[in-house]
Amino acid sequence: MNNEDMEKLQKRLDRLGEWAVENAMKINPSKSKAVRFTRASVKDPLNYSLMDTLITEAYSFKYLGIILHSVLSWAGGSSQLHGEKGLEGTAFHNANTQKGK
Repeated sequence: MNNEDMEKLQKRLDRLGEWAVENAMKINPSKSKAVRFTRASVKDPLNYSLMDTLITEAYSFKYLGIILHSVLSWAGGSSQLHGEKGLEGTAFHNANTQKGK
């Protein structure tokens, strides 16, 4: 991600904050996290803010029950998917996605 892309994202976050104020929408920036998805080695931290509050950088987060990691890995979340019902759901999905079904 280059500086121009980072500036564009910050401008969009600024516009989101302005929209929230104009529409009496409450946003809690302290509950927001910034995650950079890449396998490349990164030295510079992300410095995004929303409504004058720095957004904390995270290396993983949970979304709809799935843990997403910044290095594009499923490690750490896969054990949560292997419960008895999880395997039944996988078998159901596999059976219903076979070619011709």
